[in-house]
Amino acid sequence: MSEALVASALAAALLDGPWDAAALTTRATAALGGRRRAWVAGVVADVLAAHPRPPLDAPRSFTTELARHPALARAVHAAERRGRPLRPAHLEPVPSSMGRRRWPVPVLDGVADLAALLDLDLAELDWFADPRGLQRRASGTALHHYTSRWVAKRGTPRLIEAPKPRLRHLQRIVLHAVLDVVDVHDLAHGFVPGRSAVTGARRHTGADVVVRMDLSAFFASVGAARVYGEFRRLGYPEAVAHLLTGLCTHRTPLTVLRTLPAGGRAEDRFRLRQWLSAAHLPQGAPTSPALANLVAGPLDRRLAGLADSMGLRCTRYADDVTFSGGPQLRSGAGRLVRCVTAIAAEEGFVVNGDKTRVRGAEQRQVVTGIVVNERTSVPRDEFDRLKALLHNAVRSGPALQNRRGHPDFRAHLAGRVSWVEAVSPAKGRRLRATYDRIAWG
Repeated sequence: MSEALVASALAAALLDGPWDAAALTTRATAALGGRRRAWVAGVVADVLAAHPRPPLDAPRSFTTELARHPALARAVHAAERRGRPLRPAHLEPVPSSMGRRRWPVPVLDGVADLAALLDLDLAELDWFADPRGLQRRASGTALHHYTSRWVAKRGTPRLIEAPKPRLRHLQRIVLHAVLDVVDVHDLAHGFVPGRSAVTGARRHTGADVVVRMDLSAFFASVGAARVYGEFRRLGYPEAVAHLLTGLCTHRTPLTVLRTLPAGGRAEDRFRLRQWLSAAHLPQGAPTSPALANLVAGPLDRRLAGLADSMGLRCTRYADDVTFSGGPQLRSGAGRLVRCVTAIAAEEGFVVNGDKTRVRGAEQRQVVTGIVVNERTSVPRDEFDRLKALLHNAVRSGPALQNRRGHPDFRAHLAGRVSWVEAVSPAKGRRLRATYDRIAWG
């Protein structure tokens, strides 16, 4: 009988009742057939010393800990040598329950509770979470839960991985039921209710110097282990956290990795392939931004401390990290960039040095696409193009202006006007007046 099997029986017995030496010893003895064994008392004493409370949220780790206990290992081997191997009286599932809840997330004590939350049976839950990574090796795209497309850009291409409708629905349940109730650091302005690119940019208006840095492949760089750690931090037991991680991460199929387009430095392309080939946050899943913000929490806290120590302002919008301050920042920008690069590396992120920008007040300072020199405004060339487009749509009709074939051109233009209204209300009102004159037919 292996240590693992004996440990599983002991773990199930120990976690199933009062947490004191007498009760633990009684249940452990019964689990091993009722015969008193001297070594059990030592194991119980060590368990109580290591765990003041029953580790119901970590039954797997607890079982592994028991299997590695020297006294248990010696007893198993000694019994095998005598030809009378230890035989548990019965094998029961190891119980589990939520750990400490720091936020009002739903209580999911076990896998069945997660399946109920998602309205799935256990087989369906296993299929969508894919804990064995079968999706990556499937040859037909019909078996994949994601559709993928590469987007060319300056430098290394970006991979958009969009979940198919059923998985997207499940991820939205996790997003709204679990992730939306968790607090995010004040530094983060992307994908946080009540914050936006505009609120982040406003923190830097009127600065003498603005320093912008970019985190490479922000979502892909966040691996499954870090996501699992966040779900455990929310209080979920190991099995539940494991399946939640599977629902929210993805291993890019080999057929997609082989189609990586040209562009970018060799080392950046190699690193991106490494990240994508392992389970990671897919860019395109509704849960990825919220989980990335949670994983980046330690990074945000350290960047905020760095900014305070240097008398600077700092924000992060997804992968875009921005600092701003007085004239002294111009000479201190190099030191700042080195510090941020080192901190990011320690927290599991990579600063893309090619995208670092230092801009003084005499230059156009842009943060997340918004000019911040004196007040927030859209770049002049962008405003002029949209103004001309709206004017032409009024004069000659919108159909002739839809040169890129947007399926809902009306909504597309309305969104662009709303963006200008949010960034620069006065300019936005002028554009809105023009938009309202368009005859849509």
